[in-house]
Amino acid sequence: MTESEDDNPPAGFVASTGRGPYTSHNGPFFHKVTDEGFVHGVRVRKRHCNSRGITHGGMLMAFADGLLGTAVWRETQTVALTVRMNSDFLSSARPGEWLEGTARVTRATRSVAFCEAELYVGTRPVLKATGVFKLMQRHKEKA
Repeated sequence: MTESEDDNPPAGFVASTGRGPYTSHNGPFFHKVTDEGFVHGVRVRKRHCNSRGITHGGMLMAFADGLLGTAVWRETQTVALTVRMNSDFLSSARPGEWLEGTARVTRATRSVAFCEAELYVGTRPVLKATGVFKLMQRHKEKA
């Protein structure tokens, strides 16, 4: 797959827009909302990989961080900052593969949220992550 080829997301995915410059530079990313929650995805490109031809761990962690942050926003409607993130690398993703993931909040207080995420290629787990996010109450979405 060349850098200029179509990312060809699976059915139901739409391009994610309105992301910050760092995330936009790393994409393009796609998303869909399901009855169970949400899923984000990206077609792995050569630029996402390390010298061994597999997706760079930093790219996987940045993608997972975005999933965790999305879960916190959807649950709390509050801007949040990553305090801690732990990642377990389970397998790799290669150029041309469709990488997707989801996340959920496991507990939220007034000031912090705890969450977990999984990344997959097909049914193969690639990364599992947990995170703690500081809820920025002054940025809470007004209902």
